[in-house]
Amino acid sequence: MQTKEILEQVKRGELSVEEAEALFSRQPFEELGYAKLDRHREVRSGFPEVIFCSGKPDAFLVSIYERMAAADGRAFGTRASQAQYERVKEKVPGVTYDPISRILKLEPAEKPEGQGLIAVCCGGTADVPVAEECAQTAEYFGARVERIFDVGVSGLHRLLSRLEIIQSANCVVAIAGMEGALASVLGGLVKNPVIAVPTSVGYGASFHGLSALLTMINTCANGVATVNIDNGYGAGYLATQINRLAVGGGRE
Repeated sequence: MQTKEILEQVKRGELSVEEAEALFSRQPFEELGYAKLDRHREVRSGFPEVIFCSGKPDAFLVSIYERMAAADGRAFGTRASQAQYERVKEKVPGVTYDPISRILKLEPAEKPEGQGLIAVCCGGTADVPVAEECAQTAEYFGARVERIFDVGVSGLHRLLSRLEIIQSANCVVAIAGMEGALASVLGGLVKNPVIAVPTSVGYGASFHGLSALLTMINTCANGVATVNIDNGYGAGYLATQINRLAVGGGRE
């Protein structure tokens, strides 16, 4: 529970001062032995803790989801497998899984409408898993997202046909493998920040995304910043920060 929510409940008479004091006095993390759940991360940064699922033992992952679901009624995890989903849903029935983005999440039944606008663009269909990780991350954190897929530079007319919505976005995410030229093209077409995400899609000389990474880092277009290879989550997080500033939401 966030600080503002606790204070609002005290104001409405739903929580006593003593109960609020007890909530504030809890240590900022929950010690599980194999993990420390960062309860105060949303208070500090405006974003709750996210679970990186890949490589976690099943028992640990299930327990983490159980604790987060009990405390907040929500949880968001990246790079999960189908098998991990099957194990978690046995204990947390409301959890959902998207096999394309590999996101494993639990959300409230009623969610506020997304704010602002982030345009998530990807070069080809093979880039969609990274693009979906980005888009769903931003949506989970409260942003409105427009997906603009398969608009790579080999058919520039496809990108130009969606230029109006791209130019109206508070932040644009350019996700591409191969030579990664999409970010440079978008950087020359929009006035707002562009986040470049190189993907590991491509033939041998793409070096599993290194070629696209170097292209994006060396772009001559202004206003382009690059995250790590296949890091759709990191791009979605950063895009949400930019979008919040644009709509005047700050850390709300």
